[in-house]
Amino acid sequence: MYIRFVVNSLDEDSGRRQGLFQISSTLREAGELTHDEETQLLEIRGWFNEHLEKPESFTTSSKPHALGVALSWFKDTAKEHIAKMYAISSIIEMHGFHVDILRTNRPGYIVYEDKNQITAEPYADTPT
Repeated sequence: MYIRFVVNSLDEDSGRRQGLFQISSTLREAGELTHDEETQLLEIRGWFNEHLEKPESFTTSSKPHALGVALSWFKDTAKEHIAKMYAISSIIEMHGFHVDILRTNRPGYIVYEDKNQITAEPYADTPT
């Protein structure tokens, strides 16, 4: 099972719903967060920088300028990572966003995988 946290705001590049890292950056850049919220998000982001690999690919295309349309999903075994995402969700929801937690066994064409996550180009029936 794979898990993805999203809000209803669309990403301009992919046309898919934004993930929590994107929306939390948007809130921070807009000055919408309290000092405590910003501190908490920066701490969580730092934890992810240390404990989550950066995907090597976001596309199945071998063309050098291909659009990266793959979406990131956590493996359901990445318990600590998922717990941190729930913490981010709480902050995001305090700012009027509804967070949906998507679950699927069919994330799409997997283009990157490590022990905690995958990136996959979604199938037509993949929830996004």
